[in-house]
Amino acid sequence: MSTKNINKVILAYSGGLDTSVILTWLKDTYDCEVVTFTADIGQGEEVEPARAKAKQMGVKEIFIEDLKEEFVRDYVFPMFRANTIYEGEYLLGTSIARPLIAKRLVEIANETGADAISHGATGKGNDQVRFELGAYALKPDVHVIAPWREWDLTSREKLLAYAEQKGIPIEDKRKGASPYSMDANLLHISYEGGELEDPWCEPEESMWKWTVSPEKAPDTAESIELEFKHGDPTALNGKTLSPAKLLASLNELGGKHGIGRDDIVENRYVGMKSRGCYETPGGTILLKAHRAMESLTLDREVTHLKDELMPRYAKLIYNGYWWSPERTALQTLIDETQKTVNGTVRLKLFKGSVSVTGRKSESDSLFDESIATFEDDAGAYNQKDAEGFIKLNALRLKIQARKK
Repeated sequence: MSTKNINKVILAYSGGLDTSVILTWLKDTYDCEVVTFTADIGQGEEVEPARAKAKQMGVKEIFIEDLKEEFVRDYVFPMFRANTIYEGEYLLGTSIARPLIAKRLVEIANETGADAISHGATGKGNDQVRFELGAYALKPDVHVIAPWREWDLTSREKLLAYAEQKGIPIEDKRKGASPYSMDANLLHISYEGGELEDPWCEPEESMWKWTVSPEKAPDTAESIELEFKHGDPTALNGKTLSPAKLLASLNELGGKHGIGRDDIVENRYVGMKSRGCYETPGGTILLKAHRAMESLTLDREVTHLKDELMPRYAKLIYNGYWWSPERTALQTLIDETQKTVNGTVRLKLFKGSVSVTGRKSESDSLFDESIATFEDDAGAYNQKDAEGFIKLNALRLKIQARKK
């Protein structure tokens, strides 16, 4: 598609330096109308200033949307039903936000009759893949404009010079601003760049925004209870909360007790290794609680099957395949397993750690005390049966040993 065919573009817009420059660059390069879309997914910053900024820059159609509940209900919670972790550590806070933003970009494009969508992800990162795979899955003929892969504005200084040249209003926050590239939503906050580009460099304590250091956390442990229904948390300490409010409450509790910090070197889909630091306080608590609930209510082989499939599921989300048929198929299986994951988990929060201190399920517990007891089981389990079980399972080992 040539530039003259682009009449209207939907831009994922934050109001910051990058997307403000992109807004003007799109107009100059494609001679088109730009529609801005700003999503509030719990990043902790006001999104309304983006409206004033967009108006100041001549944008006529401006979309500002509160997507916090949809984000947690339809993306975060389904992911946690699978106990999802990428490469053993990363709780996928950035990855899981991208399919929702891609969906709304496409929907707004359809609503407004736009010819293209645009984003501010760089050509080195995973987000360009996530945004665009999502968009193509939902609108196969969509045209995507990725300025970072087209322009020559390859540094912050060049962006600032372009902004000054074009009269783009930019609040220069360099003095006292974080030296890191940060991304936040209700699930996590991430830090990359700056001194973190040296994997040996320890993060400064001042970098962390959501959590106190475990050393400075309260000296007294705090006990909480999480109630689950069909694998999703529904109540905290007996109080029913919406998905977004429940996760926000867990974030506050986890942050208070220094829970959820991670320092990771991960393998990006585009081929390079990347060092990032993450705060996921509520998600860390939720993962521990969900596994505890499953330990009581899921069949052994179903549990093991989920654990075998989880790395594949995690990789699909990390690499941007949320809208793929294989992720949808896996989600159907995962959701089927969660029908019996109902009950309450009690946890203790203390100086960076989360430990399970109790779990119960009135209707779906598979724990049978009469069988599991070390006391007299009154014939509920015949211990002599174990002899034949062991001998049958040992048969192939005995045959192999004799051959040696």
